[in-house]
Amino acid sequence: MTNETHLLNSVTELMEKAGTMLPDDVHAALSRALEREPEGSFARDTLEMILQSARLSRERGLPLCQDTGVPLIIVRTFPGPAMFAVESAVREGLRRLTEKGILRQNCVDPVTGRNTGDNIGEHVPQIHFLPARGTTSIGVMFKGGGSENVSTQYALPHAGLGADRDLNGVRKCVLDAVFQAQGKGCSPGILGVCIGGDRASGYLIAKEALFRRLDEANPTPVLAELEEAVVEQANSLGIGPMGLGGSTTLLGARVASAGRHPACYFVTVSYSCWATRRARIELDDEGRISRWL
Repeated sequence: MTNETHLLNSVTELMEKAGTMLPDDVHAALSRALEREPEGSFARDTLEMILQSARLSRERGLPLCQDTGVPLIIVRTFPGPAMFAVESAVREGLRRLTEKGILRQNCVDPVTGRNTGDNIGEHVPQIHFLPARGTTSIGVMFKGGGSENVSTQYALPHAGLGADRDLNGVRKCVLDAVFQAQGKGCSPGILGVCIGGDRASGYLIAKEALFRRLDEANPTPVLAELEEAVVEQANSLGIGPMGLGGSTTLLGARVASAGRHPACYFVTVSYSCWATRRARIELDDEGRISRWL
């Protein structure tokens, strides 16, 4: 049976790590990008500052970005009472980390305009429970407002882009999203893309795709090819880190697909900034962290 104290400690540790430590695969991608940019360029200087900032955050336990983002939690567990314990632990963990200063007070009531002060509000945090057998896993992502603002959705066919209902049309939409964003999403970014689904599920699936590591290949070969093409072509646009120019506009693209209605063909792009804050854990039966995923 889950021990609520162990569970709260595990969830709090998970969220604190997600908010302060850049994932190793993202750090590696930024380091490789740095080596590609010429000495003395704005792009190289910017990437050096990004990596230095990430190092200081890790060493001192500081937020990776002043915008600590909106919490998204995805839980895979066997349906039962433990779900309520996880929800309670997530809310209390958010309150504690907000009070500690690790998380900025980012939840605003849209009706009154008042900040709730603890990152808790209507439909915040978003906690999605997915049925699973065996051990419980929890994934946390904090996604900043700048990257949310440049996330977008397209409906195919799209006359303005000359995009038809096929993977080439998808590619055109994704590249347009990158071009429209320029540096406003705090590039170099990572894209989560959902092909298909409906308007609501597309965004969730696209966000969930961002949990896939940059060094983890897409299991669907045709989608793996699409990811590579998007990154290569986006990096030829010259937008560069923070929109200051350079050959690194994207660090990666993670593409997923979902069944669609015959009348609908949506392409949903969830843009994540370089400070991609995500972490996942697996729990033992008492709620302690058994391993990091």
